[in-house]
Amino acid sequence: MIKKNYLLAPGPTPVPSEILLEGARETIHHRTPQFVKILEETLNELKYLFQTEHRVYTLLSSGTGALEAAVTNLLNPGDKAIIVEAGKFGERWREIAERFNVNVVSIKLEWGEAVTPEQIKEAIEKHPDAKAVFTTYSETSTGTVIDLEGIAKVTRDTDVVLVTDAVSALLAEPLKMDEWGVDVVVSGSQKGVMLPPGLAFIALNDKAWKLVENCKNSNYYFNLKAYAKKYPDNPWTPGVNLIYMLRKAIQMVKEEGIENVWERHRILADATRAAVKAMGLELFSKRPGNVATAVKVPEGVDGNKLTKIMRDKYGVTIAGGQEHVKGKIFRISTLGYLSIFDTIVGISALEFVLNELGYKVEFGTGVKAAQEVLFKEVNK
Repeated sequence: MIKKNYLLAPGPTPVPSEILLEGARETIHHRTPQFVKILEETLNELKYLFQTEHRVYTLLSSGTGALEAAVTNLLNPGDKAIIVEAGKFGERWREIAERFNVNVVSIKLEWGEAVTPEQIKEAIEKHPDAKAVFTTYSETSTGTVIDLEGIAKVTRDTDVVLVTDAVSALLAEPLKMDEWGVDVVVSGSQKGVMLPPGLAFIALNDKAWKLVENCKNSNYYFNLKAYAKKYPDNPWTPGVNLIYMLRKAIQMVKEEGIENVWERHRILADATRAAVKAMGLELFSKRPGNVATAVKVPEGVDGNKLTKIMRDKYGVTIAGGQEHVKGKIFRISTLGYLSIFDTIVGISALEFVLNELGYKVEFGTGVKAAQEVLFKEVNK
């Protein structure tokens, strides 16, 4: 039997053929006027994804490179930073900061919980010498999204710089950097932007750039002063063909309209949540978002087998849990280049596997619930 593969994990996500074909174009030299013009045009268009008028820099790395760039360009050793830890990627902020001798104050929450603006306000009042707050807009490990707009209202009239990891949230969740007053946004290419892995992005406003100017940290490759000096060119070799692909991805987003892209992600996430609830499953996140739906593995089911059978037997790749929730949750992505029928296929495969592993659910239960949501939304 022919088996098609469906990528429903929260990164890497499917890449449209139109974007893949851009990557097959001839590689030209990165220091030529022709390429610098392409790069300049692409960087200007990239601002649309962040909803900012400030510069967005591209780094040839995974999203973690942009996280490191944010820490090492904003803070000197000994500077104090407030870091929200409510999942794997919040913990990554802390690990990077500690590596560079930042004085870390952690807001530690249970996985699946979302930090509130009130908790951020309390932490800032308790630590008035903190220079930055590091948050994770969508905690991919738990499927949780925070109230970033509300948090920005707390920080925007203070001297504290608000930094957010939007590696998975960019384009999946509404994000208005300038309007909300978010000072630094970092992201990556392999999620909502619909590219292969390889590019990271970092956007900073004027408030954040003042910290950059006073930063003495000994970074080299991720030194944003070097990027600013060469802008729109790149101080190091850029990903030439990835830039071609990025330009096409931005064009596709603009054609759809960013509000429509946000809404598409919401609809797929709502349909997925309706499906898993209809099957008697329990959501893991207390504040679920549009990137991925995290679901508790039902009692008596091997969570590791569930994701393996989905992938190897039925061709549907979803994600399992990480760290202490490994085998206890699974995550179904609604991120990037996905349609309503990709979501239906994923739910259908989940019904197959649950029955195979002894959790009996009537076939079509989840699919019907998802279809009802999708049909209603499509026909508004």
